[in-house]
Amino acid sequence: MNAIYILWLRELKRYFRSKARILGSLGQPLLFLFALGFGLGPVFQRAGQGNYFQFLAPGVIAMSILFTAIFAGIQVIWDKQFGFLKETLVAPVSRFNIMLGKTLGGATIATIQGIIVFLLSLVVGFRPELTLLPLMLLFMFLIAVFFTALGISIASQLSDMQGFQLIMNFLVQPVFFLSGALFPLGNLPKVFSYIVAIDPLSYGVDGIRGSLTGVTHFGLSVDIFVLGVLTVIVLSIGSYLFSKIQL
Repeated sequence: MNAIYILWLRELKRYFRSKARILGSLGQPLLFLFALGFGLGPVFQRAGQGNYFQFLAPGVIAMSILFTAIFAGIQVIWDKQFGFLKETLVAPVSRFNIMLGKTLGGATIATIQGIIVFLLSLVVGFRPELTLLPLMLLFMFLIAVFFTALGISIASQLSDMQGFQLIMNFLVQPVFFLSGALFPLGNLPKVFSYIVAIDPLSYGVDGIRGSLTGVTHFGLSVDIFVLGVLTVIVLSIGSYLFSKIQL
């Protein structure tokens, strides 16, 4: 447990030492909130779907968590290239604890990022229901743990930044755009509905949106169950892959 805590704390220190990283990671969510929220708002309202900003804000919160979490894998590749990971792996600590510590550290950072975007959305004009705020935090953390573990799992099998960025471009963008973060999931073509249903982020976005606005597509209980099961699965796979790292 001490090793997990130390690695978790080290990841947090890295994050808070880099103010440029904190500010830079807010650029994309703010762009989506302003450009899409206010740009497509009138179109969404004329289509009879209500206030688009209320619909969009939970999706943007999930997006900020997704990108922050999954790119925690880059830090693993960085540590691998410069020898820092080797120093960690030779310590008398199980690789599962090392992977879990890094995952929890990256997930905590991603959750903090999501909370910051949530607060910014309140300033911009988002008006959520706050009765299920703790449930929103649970969904945020589940999304963060899942995608941090996924990013670290992928990074553990790669040796350079270029390979990681290539995989992320073919994984992260489809996962985000097919999650229902930007559009309602009702009345979709059947094939498209199946694709959305196998996207893990769909349940995270739906859970956050349901917690903040009371509107869900799958149901909050389904969202929690699916995200919880998938998180356990990806942590198990990730710990196995991390144990096979060759330095």
